Amino acid sequence: MTTAFDPADLAGTKLANRLVMAPMTRSRAAEGGLPTELTAEYYAQRASAGLIITEGTQPNVNGQGYPFTPGIHSAEQVAAWRVVTDAVHAKGGVIFAQLMHAGRIGHPVLLPGDMTPVGPSPVAAKGQVYTPEGPKDFVTPRELTGDEVRATIADFVSAARNAVDAGFDGVELHGAAGYLIQQFLGPVSNQRTDEWGGSVENRIRFAVEVAKAVSAEIGAHRVGLRISPGTNPFNDIQEPEPQPTYAALIEALNPLGLAYLHMIEGADRDLMLTIRKEWQGTFILNPATEGRPTGVEELKLIEDGTADLLAYGALFLANPDLPARLAVGGPFNEADPATFYGGGAEGYTDYPALAG
Repeated sequence: MTTAFDPADLAGTKLANRLVMAPMTRSRAAEGGLPTELTAEYYAQRASAGLIITEGTQPNVNGQGYPFTPGIHSAEQVAAWRVVTDAVHAKGGVIFAQLMHAGRIGHPVLLPGDMTPVGPSPVAAKGQVYTPEGPKDFVTPRELTGDEVRATIADFVSAARNAVDAGFDGVELHGAAGYLIQQFLGPVSNQRTDEWGGSVENRIRFAVEVAKAVSAEIGAHRVGLRISPGTNPFNDIQEPEPQPTYAALIEALNPLGLAYLHMIEGADRDLMLTIRKEWQGTFILNPATEGRPTGVEELKLIEDGTADLLAYGALFLANPDLPARLAVGGPFNEADPATFYGGGAEGYTDYPALAG
């Protein structure tokens, strides 16, 4: 029987175990979207994960949706990320950069000059985003032109190349949580009538083209995709009938040989199991746990074959040595939501490891 503590082969990359540190926005980047020495310490502390996936990292300036998030579209950012990857590799870890374009999620005050958030269609998300000026309502995004859609794909490609140059072992394309890639997938956020919208085939096109282009640049074995189909209404994303869309998406992506598919499970376990069955590669699951952090109970999902790798968020945030703690059943530090976003070392690098 395979367990979560057994090694794994991720498209040729050797993982020490099957426990994944899920991507989590921490909003602690320095001016210019630069990761810091504290960022390097944070990820290096968690290098015992089989795989670390970083916080969402914008592939271009217009992709930023939150304050103090890092980018990977400038030479300075690449150099700063190299300090992080070197620190993780020195501890024997494996780290992928999550490439996240926020699309319509964000606000003009977070962007330089007269930039405004963009999206597949001029449809505003309901809700608010935190900014340095306080919470603000989401704005109506500017619709990307066809040429701009292609340019955005090229920006993902450039960011992926930058990630490899910065020492990352691969990249994860963020197609979940209501950000740009999922905005193209959703029939409410995407109301286009050109080749990028309308039919299922057209709505999946952006995700597929990004995956193809990035794979051609850095190799499919270095590329993963995160999804949150249908029943995860993050950022006002609406997918009332997700099955046809994601069946078509998986059918189009399977031939590429991506490193993995990473799914955030919603309330519909049958949908998750269907996607798991249809996906031909490595399957990472961030399971639904009814409001509590993913814990020891979920380790059985590796043992029964539901998932190949298991992603932990809040528990990894609060427990830098999480694999060791899971192996002995705890105890576990409790995450402090007050320090999730922004600030310094408190709630970031000061969570203790097990004694001894």
